[in-house]
Amino acid sequence: MIAPSLVLQQAEHMPRQDAEKRCAARAAAERVEDGMLVGIGTGTTVAFLIDALAERVAGGLSIRAVGTSIATETYARALGIPIEPFAPLASVDLAIDGVDEIDGAFRAIKGGGAALLREKVIAQAATRMIAIADSSKLVTALGAQPVPLEILDFARGFVMARVAALGGEAKLRVGALTDQGNPLLDCHFGAIEDAERLGAELQAIPGVFAHGLFLSEVDALCVGTNDGAHWHEARVDPKLPLRSDNGAILETKL
Repeated sequence: MIAPSLVLQQAEHMPRQDAEKRCAARAAAERVEDGMLVGIGTGTTVAFLIDALAERVAGGLSIRAVGTSIATETYARALGIPIEPFAPLASVDLAIDGVDEIDGAFRAIKGGGAALLREKVIAQAATRMIAIADSSKLVTALGAQPVPLEILDFARGFVMARVAALGGEAKLRVGALTDQGNPLLDCHFGAIEDAERLGAELQAIPGVFAHGLFLSEVDALCVGTNDGAHWHEARVDPKLPLRSDNGAILETKL
């Protein structure tokens, strides 16, 4: 068990956003149970999760884990978390990952860390998925962040034209390749009115391996705030703001 007083004491010396990320990550780490096969996501919030899991493993927690990126695997393994390849596996017990933004219906945009294809595989393979986020990631409408696409480079121009036909603007993420060696497009659509339809249209474009809309994968959300971690276990109307455990409205972006 991670001592809450120690978490708060250490968080006082961090920027607020980092403290909130750490708060959510450490709360989610407490949901990991002995004997689980855990899918570990990628990104700055997940780095705090790995730290917390490593502490629990050092304290006797017995788990196996798979990572959604080489960076995650490397960091987790260096801290003593048993990492194994996902290739021969079909499922994981629990996946925990960050988000670029998320609404009250647990619909999220992910992929800012360039690992969206592996993240989507692990998310869909998980019996349960927990999203972890700082309070800045909460929105009442998806679209403030771009929707990433992992694509076949051969089809880059074709995919960009198809995105434009859907009303978006696709920009190549310069200097970034996924662990599979594929390029990424960041697609700006503005406020997304029908995320399910857009997700289906993007996935239907030849040359798109994965898009960053995670519309049904998340089962629970843990939000770090300046007064602690708040759990959300049930989806609500995405146009309504999320509330904290004491009923207060958590700040969300339009």
